[in-house]
This record gives sequence, C-alpha cells and structure tokens, in this order.
Amino acid sequence: MAERSTAAVDVADTSGEEPLTAKAGKATDDGAKAEKVSGREQDAAGTDEERAEAIEAQPPELHSGHKLARRYRLEECVTRLDGFSSWRAVDEKLRRAVGVHILPADHPRARPVLSAARSSALLGDPRFVQVLDAVEENDLVYVVHEWLPDATELTTVLANGPLEPHDAYQLVSQVSQAMAAAHREGLSHLRITPGSVLRTESGQYRIRGLAVMAALRGITCESPQRADTEAIGALLYAALTQRWPYENDAHGLTGLPKGVGLIAPDQVRAGVHRGLSELAMRALINDGATASRQEQPCTTPEELAKAVAAMPRIRPPETAFSTPPPYQRTGYQQGSYRQPSGAAQTSRATQPVPTPPPPLQSRTGRALKWSVSALLIAALGLGSWQLADTLLKRESDQEGPGNSQTNSGPAKKPTGKPIKIVDAGEYYPDGQPQHADQAKDTLDGDPETFWGSRSYKDGPEMNPAYKKGVGLVYDLGSKQQVSGATIGLHYLGKHTTITLYAAHSLSPAEPLSSMRRLGSTQTSGSEAKIKLKRPANSRFVVVWITAMPFAPSDGYTDPGFRQGVTEVSFTG
Repeated sequence: MAERSTAAVDVADTSGEEPLTAKAGKATDDGAKAEKVSGREQDAAGTDEERAEAIEAQPPELHSGHKLARRYRLEECVTRLDGFSSWRAVDEKLRRAVGVHILPADHPRARPVLSAARSSALLGDPRFVQVLDAVEENDLVYVVHEWLPDATELTTVLANGPLEPHDAYQLVSQVSQAMAAAHREGLSHLRITPGSVLRTESGQYRIRGLAVMAALRGITCESPQRADTEAIGALLYAALTQRWPYENDAHGLTGLPKGVGLIAPDQVRAGVHRGLSELAMRALINDGATASRQEQPCTTPEELAKAVAAMPRIRPPETAFSTPPPYQRTGYQQGSYRQPSGAAQTSRATQPVPTPPPPLQSRTGRALKWSVSALLIAALGLGSWQLADTLLKRESDQEGPGNSQTNSGPAKKPTGKPIKIVDAGEYYPDGQPQHADQAKDTLDGDPETFWGSRSYKDGPEMNPAYKKGVGLVYDLGSKQQVSGATIGLHYLGKHTTITLYAAHSLSPAEPLSSMRRLGSTQTSGSEAKIKLKRPANSRFVVVWITAMPFAPSDGYTDPGFRQGVTEVSFTG
C-alpha cells in the first residue's frame, strides 16, 4: 500500500511487528496496541470505554464513488479503525487528489478531531501537510487534507538504509524547527513517527497529521512538548542507525537488543556522526547517556532546534566524478588501422616509404589538365552570372512601387488591441493552491474584487524551499498573438516580480519547465505592465509571481508577504 498511499493518510502508520526486511510502507492497524511515548507506556486508543464507544459509532456504509459535499469523490479506503475511515479521494472542483478522514458525528472523538483540524489549518505552515477543509454534514464529520504523490514516507526511505549525515542533519533541523513553531501556537503532534514524516523530491521534509492524528486515535499527554521532542530524537536515532531506539520492533525497523538499554547511535553502527549521535541522545532524554559531556537534555522542540543550530554545519557530500580513461588515439590516426601495437608497429615503421607515381608529363596528360582547367573556369563564370542576376532582381523588387511585403516581408506588427479572456484558473504546479475559487475575480471588470495569495514569512523574494511562486493561468479562447499584458495589483510596496509564460493548457499542474518564457517586470505600484520584445502566439498564458510586498493583516489573512491581482488584460 506504500505505493498508493505514500503521502496520504496520517493514521495508518506502521507500529510494528515486521522486521526491516518486510515492506516498510505497509499500513497496519495498530490503534489498540500500546506505544512508548516519552519513555512510558501509553494506550494509543484511549480508555476501554472510549474505544468501545468508538467501535459502536460505525460510520454509514461508504464506497468508492461516494461524494462528499458534491465535490470530494471517494476513490480508495486506506484505513478503517475504531469507527473512523481514511480515504484517498479526488477534489472534482480543483481537479486534484486529496486525503479524507471520515467519522460519524456521534463518534466520541468527532469534536476533538474537528477542533484539532481547524486549529491545524489556521497555522498555515508549509512545513506541515495542510488541512484543506473540516466539515460536519449529514451526520458525518470529515477532514480533508493535502495528498502529496511526489513525497516519500521516511519509513520507505529508511528501508533502503540509514541516512547520510547531511540528510540526517536536515531531517532533525527541519522537523524540530517546524514543531517548535507549532508549539508556539499551542499545537502538538504526539504521534511523530517515520510514517508521519515525508521527504519531497527537493529534499524538504513535511509533517502530516499535526494535532489531527492524536485526536483521531484518542492520544493525550501531560507533557506534549517533551513527547514530541523524544519522538524527534527517535527519528534521528533511526535515521543514523536504521534501528528503532527501543526494544520492540516498530515502523519496519528492528529494535535494540533486549536488556542492554538505550545505547548511543555511534555504538550501534560504525561511522555515525559523533555530534548527531549525541544530539539524538539528548533528545531522547536518557539521563545517563550524556553524562560524559555533561550536556543537558533537550525537553522541548525549541531547545532541540537551538541545539541543532549550535552544531557545526554538516555539508552535503561532494558529487563523485569518475576519472575518465586516458585518451587513446585510433589506429587510423596512428597510421596502423586495426593493427597490433608493439613489435608489429616497429617493424612496420622500418619499411621504406613507397615512391609516389610520376605526374602527368605525357601529351595525353597535358591535354587532360587543360580540359579540366577549362571546365572549372566555365563553371565559375556561370555561377557568378547567376548570382549577379539574382541580386539584381531582388534589388529591383525592393525598389519597385509594387512591393507590399505580403509574400516575404516581416511578421505583422502588434495592433495593441485588447484580447478577450475566456476563462481563468489558479496555477499551482506543487499541488498547493492559494484561493483557486477567486481566479475569475481577475477578469470580472470589478477592481474591488481580486484573487489573493496566502501570507509568507520570507520576502519580498519567495523562498523556493517552501514555495517557488504563485500564479494564475488564462485561456484566450484560441491561439492569439500576444504583445503585452497589464496586471492590476491589490497591495503596494517593495516589490512585486511577475513573469509571463506561454502554457499548453489551463491545467494547474503543468510544469513551468515545459513553458516558453515571454517577458518579465518588477514594480512597486498598483499596476504591472509587461511588453514583449517579440509578439508570441499562444492560447494559454501564465502570470507567475515570485516576489511580493509586505502587507498587514486585513482581518482575514495574517500579516506577511503577499499579493492580490485585481484585473488582468492582454493586448495583441
């Protein structure tokens, strides 16, 4: 199931009885099993009474093809556990895959799940898999979240072997910083495992199930910061050793030998980075393991993130280039085509050079040379005459009054007339839309309505590690000659950078690398004008924004770097 639910369901993670040779991504129902959290046993399914009520509160019979809110079409059930189910679904409105958790409205965990989902959605941190919707409708409670088909569970990554020091450093750095930000907003995870951490193709780590996973499984904790910190330490330990830091096997990893206790990663496996090994022990809060260095344990994600930042930066491994073989001249270049080397070549070199044949000195030879010379002179004369005749004709055509440039003249000059826009949509090749339902507000003729982006902490230039850009795509109805564009902007300030691309369709997932770049501009005003150096023919045009000004909170959106587009027009 790892192939079809790689980045989807955040509750079906492996807990553990399969060794490392088993399929690392296989989802198992482990809700009723005890797990080690913060160094003590905790029942992941809550009390017996609550679990009994959860099992009794079975959801209505759902099937593939069922629609929620006339929008989310269920495709495949991935998990069915304790009265809730998790599905891979399709958002038919935005034409993208999503994940959905479904509970009956009378489920004892329905209210906590709704509250957790809405709190997680308000965080809006791109380092977490985003909650897209949380709804109570028709005796059902369902939570819709992102589905990342290009991401890989850490469980699957570790099945192939431990991480390189630089990758392990990036893992603990990114996860600890993300969880520190979440705890500052009062949110905890309580279920950080290799199955809840995803690695994207760009090497970024994203955490799924913030607050929601614990609510679905009825997990509570008296010290959530300590629990999340120890869980991050367990991730780092597993990344360094490919072993689970407890005696039980879990998440496709083999546990430590029974009776030996918790030993440092560099004692489990040779070649482990010393600094990362000590950091894992500090995060796991093992009182005796760090006595030699007198290092204080890290009890919160904030302390762990600071400890990571204080470490010397671990550089990525240099790309290994194999030395090319020495250049070998071919036998033809050496004068011995397909001949053996060594003594054979030596004996070959001692042979006398044959005498070339004598030149044509007879009467027949002299006649032949004169005939060839005469033919060459005649050919040169004929070619020169034809070239001169062609040039004279071209000059007369250019000077004549009937020259209209209709046959071989340059392309038509741009007319400057407005081009009618037929349709508009949001462009988000990373699968993370901003406000796709507002895209058509940019062509309704009303400057008071606009499409707006989310707020970002980095700016004005967007941080490509989290978001490369935001944009819109327009359909001109048919292939048109585009010479320029005018984009109305809602927010002023330093500064907005916009680039136009010629696309092949209205699809929001078409990669930017497949498009042709038309032109770009940068402005601090309320209007961005782009004039193309050469008119381009295209039916679909993408407006791509890579830098946005800072804007304060407007009551609906948090303060940050963002931009809104009021009206867009194209000229031919």
